[in-house]
Amino acid sequence: MTGLWLKREPLVLASKSAVRAMILEDAGVPAEIRPAVVDERAVEAQLPSSGAADVAVGLACAKALDVCAGAPGRLVLGCDQTLSLGSERFTKPRSREDGRAQLARLSGKTHALSSGAALARDEKIVWSAVAEARLTMREFSDDFVEAYLDAAGDAVLTSVGGYQFEGVGAQLFERVEGDFFTILGLPLLPLLAGLRDLGALAR
Repeated sequence: MTGLWLKREPLVLASKSAVRAMILEDAGVPAEIRPAVVDERAVEAQLPSSGAADVAVGLACAKALDVCAGAPGRLVLGCDQTLSLGSERFTKPRSREDGRAQLARLSGKTHALSSGAALARDEKIVWSAVAEARLTMREFSDDFVEAYLDAAGDAVLTSVGGYQFEGVGAQLFERVEGDFFTILGLPLLPLLAGLRDLGALAR
């Protein structure tokens, strides 16, 4: 390949996230999607720390290493995002009712999104980073929540906190602090710096 990306083969993205793939492609990083198969709760149980940032990086490393085994010599990117409200951590809603409960818990409060990323090659982690964004949800009515859940549909079940900020989920918020890419689940600027350090991107 030529241009900004210096490797002959694309970066392997150990995620099925179309948003992450689009962010990479738009930033001039060609990506080949190979979703990881990882038991996230089992990985979390083995991590030395349960802090949101540590969990995000630990899961990103586990996903990168899972896919790395089948991609010798390739750079593999694993990613994960955690949501925390104080010491309480959230996972993806299991149902519409669970999504409603999460939104009620987050309404009127500021929560943190920690987006972790890790690069692996030949079954070794060669780079990792985490970035945090803070988001404040406005207070909303029960009628709004039902209308939002109808509009968001199954997307409520695909994202921690029950929202996708890049879509109708933006209507939930009154203030955000942090990098937009971090909110979408990829600490892009640290990642680009890491790829340059590894000789994968032009300096």
